[in-house]
Amino acid sequence: MSLIYNRVALIGLGLIASSMAHAMRRDKTVGEITGTARSAETREIAREVGICDQVMDTAVEAVADADLVVLAVPVGAMEAVAREIGPHLKPGATVTDVGSVKRAVIDAVAPHIPDNVHFIPGHPLAGTEHSGPRSGFAELFENRWCILSPEDHTNAEALDRLTRLWKAMGANVNTMEIDHHDLVLAVTSHCPHLIAYTMVGVADDLGRITDSEVINYSAAGFRDFTRIAASDPTMWRDVFMNNKEATLEILGRFTEELFALQRAIRQGDEQHLFDYFTRTRAIRRGIIEAGQDTDAPNFGRGNTR
Repeated sequence: MSLIYNRVALIGLGLIASSMAHAMRRDKTVGEITGTARSAETREIAREVGICDQVMDTAVEAVADADLVVLAVPVGAMEAVAREIGPHLKPGATVTDVGSVKRAVIDAVAPHIPDNVHFIPGHPLAGTEHSGPRSGFAELFENRWCILSPEDHTNAEALDRLTRLWKAMGANVNTMEIDHHDLVLAVTSHCPHLIAYTMVGVADDLGRITDSEVINYSAAGFRDFTRIAASDPTMWRDVFMNNKEATLEILGRFTEELFALQRAIRQGDEQHLFDYFTRTRAIRRGIIEAGQDTDAPNFGRGNTR
């Protein structure tokens, strides 16, 4: 595969960045990968694992002469990183991110990006419950979507180049308007995570069920809730603090739906429950048909990831 970027800098070396590094190295789409992380321990692990060609102690060192800079830090840390690296970015370079919120990231990052540098917000819809530099693997993005949110004046060549990189890593790429992205993700990711955290919290608070019973007798539904709720707490705290409007809108609708189901159960309305579950089951089938999961046992998830 042909070279797309000569040098890529990864700021933050968790699951997404380390998976990008493994995928880029596998496909030989970049010449050199530099990286850094705030934690000295993370940097040392990254050196041990061999994620990057060079792991730097600072973001300024990492971005030197980089053609692509990937901000792979929690949303709440984006502004500080952008302010730090802004004056040191190579003219003509592209800066992107992997945050699951877009409006807040743009507001935080864009003011610090020089006019001669291209900023293309991005969001790969891929992940596991694992985090950290040891968790990455090259296949993470295979047949998953990466959403890019370019502005109207975004350089077409820079957008095409970034798109080619994501496709080379196995992702399907689409563009989406910023605020619509945040609403869609509130439905498909943010609120489901919040509900999962809540359900696990309910089980923890319910004194009549012991911890051993919760652990030993977890059926598929609760088991999947705990998988989701194991995700990185710092990242999800920042997501909810930075996507308040869309999240609260969807939670309001969720509450209305939940009250309707409560009423149906209380009143013994079997038909309402059957019709509702039939309609929602069709969505699950659509996800399988789109290739975003399988109908294999354990929801198609193996034991290794």
